[in-house]
Amino acid sequence: MDDMLRRISSAVIEGEKDDTGQMAQDAIDGGCSAEAILYQGLMPGMDHVSKEFKTGRMFVPEVMRSARAMLNAMAVIKPQMVKDGVQMVGKVLLGTVRGDMHDIGKNLVGMMCEGAGFEIRDLGSDVAPEAFVAAVNTYAPDVVGMSALLTTTMRTMADTIKAMEEAGVRDQVKIMIGGAPVTQAFADRIGADGYAADAAAAADKARELIAAG
Repeated sequence: MDDMLRRISSAVIEGEKDDTGQMAQDAIDGGCSAEAILYQGLMPGMDHVSKEFKTGRMFVPEVMRSARAMLNAMAVIKPQMVKDGVQMVGKVLLGTVRGDMHDIGKNLVGMMCEGAGFEIRDLGSDVAPEAFVAAVNTYAPDVVGMSALLTTTMRTMADTIKAMEEAGVRDQVKIMIGGAPVTQAFADRIGADGYAADAAAAADKARELIAAG
């Protein structure tokens, strides 16, 4: 069984998206738990991808292939995880803020976070502050991730945090922000809990924020 989990990790690293779903199913049919597939197969593979991405040895297209390979396997094991009551690391709510339609970076953050063991709820792009507030009330996430690629939409991040404060839900979540024009200084200025420069860093930051409580 250890060999099967190693092969699943390798398939994720190599981005073999057409194979991972079947490999996950074969592992379940062979008596492997969904929890083991996630924590001993998929997550180690995505951890390796994350490290390679940070050091510049893997690039966005390769990371996207690996993430899709991981998601194909996740689609197979999720029903079994629910049945077994497997707990994810936490819940992350994502969205590109109002006025901004860019979503590639945000989508990659979602994939990397899911590969790190998070349950993801993606609100899409052009998300209004009140929509973030409603989603926090509905889904009770641990972390809210906001993305902006335009300097003109960065201010909406501050508006969203203010809307959460006014709705009384700000203290229920950790907020991390990112996007090409976003900086740590901006995150500090608007009262966000964290900033991530890229998708790999976002997954790490989400884990850090949850661990910090």
